[in-house]
Amino acid sequence: MAKYWNEEIECMSREDMTALQNEKLVKQVRHVWDNVPYYKKLMKEKGVTPDDIKSIDDLHKLPFLKKDDLRECYPYGLLAVPLKDCVRIQSTSGTTGKRVVAFYTQHDVDLWEDCCARAITAAGGTSEDVCQVAYGYGLFTGGAGLHGGSHKVGCLTLPMSSGNTERQIQFMRDLGSTILCCTPSYAAYIGETLKEMGLTPDDINLKAGIFGAEPWTEEMRQEIEKSLGLKAYDIFGLTETSGPGVAFECCEQNGMHINEDHFIAEIIDPDTGEVLPEGTKGELVFTSLDKEAFPLLRYRTRDICVLSKGKCSCGRTLIKMTKPMGRSDDMLIIKGVNVFPSQIETVLLKDFNATPNYQIVVDRVGNSDTFEIKVELTEDMHTDTIKSIELLEKKLSADIKQILGIKAKITLCEPKSIPRSEGKAVRVIDKRKVYNN
Repeated sequence: MAKYWNEEIECMSREDMTALQNEKLVKQVRHVWDNVPYYKKLMKEKGVTPDDIKSIDDLHKLPFLKKDDLRECYPYGLLAVPLKDCVRIQSTSGTTGKRVVAFYTQHDVDLWEDCCARAITAAGGTSEDVCQVAYGYGLFTGGAGLHGGSHKVGCLTLPMSSGNTERQIQFMRDLGSTILCCTPSYAAYIGETLKEMGLTPDDINLKAGIFGAEPWTEEMRQEIEKSLGLKAYDIFGLTETSGPGVAFECCEQNGMHINEDHFIAEIIDPDTGEVLPEGTKGELVFTSLDKEAFPLLRYRTRDICVLSKGKCSCGRTLIKMTKPMGRSDDMLIIKGVNVFPSQIETVLLKDFNATPNYQIVVDRVGNSDTFEIKVELTEDMHTDTIKSIELLEKKLSADIKQILGIKAKITLCEPKSIPRSEGKAVRVIDKRKVYNN
């Protein structure tokens, strides 16, 4: 039986949700116009004023915001309330250029934690659960968001942060953790470590995992569920819009419900900016409806996905987004071919049951791109003959070429030779960037 944190909102009729969004959007546009000079300037340049926005049907009239705008306005240029009204900042984990800093009033924090409480409840969480939060704390939004959501639900909350994996497992066993929150790559690493310690999923009590902050495939979900003995749920969010909890998976595990009372989602053509119809793949755009301190209108996420309003067996009427299918800005172009890392991961995990620990290395020698995929051997595969390993490399190379249309050099590496991550996994090393400064 489906569980809801806020059934009135999560199961609201489409008509009532549209009316709520209309009311909030009109108010939010006025708030931004009156308090954010930078966005007011963008609106004027596009020839639009708050009087032109009467409902969500007028959303397309507003200008987009991009990450470049956020960096240009660093740190206070998009702040919409007096600084004295802010109680917290969070920041992106980016390592190039200026970081994006998001501000929160207490109202914004409450809103965010409420969204995370919905996600935990959808995963079966109640006040009877022990929730182990192994996302990073600090400026990164993962730890703070799920920590606050866990408190709201009433779970016993273990603020573990990431790292020290054997201690994670010790606490997991000693305190009987039932819900694990972390990145999918770290969840996979915990499962790997559990096995190395001579333990099985029967030695822990996990029933659910809430994993996000990086792309992962259905094949990786199955691996994690098997290694930890839980049901793995996806969660989506961005620091720019608050953090994790913008969207969350329910028991169907086939798309994430967007919290539409707080965020309007659009899908656009990433090249033209044209709004695309429901069911069309394109770039995801979010508008924050009731954030006070850092309200972004039509923010381009660069995530590629599909939106669907189809009926869900869980009873929720909130629109669904698919797992991101890649990004319009981190897509690799190799020898003129568009390549998404998720395509490669699907081949490695599904077709060959290979370890999810891999790295894509792209370089340029002369005027030609080189394309290498390093894949760790499992302990079982490591004992195979050289000939069988060579055959596997050839088979992987052939299947990658069939999927992508270009050939990759496959290098099968010793077990544990690719660095593990306790945060976001570093899947792509693009050495060509040194030539493009």
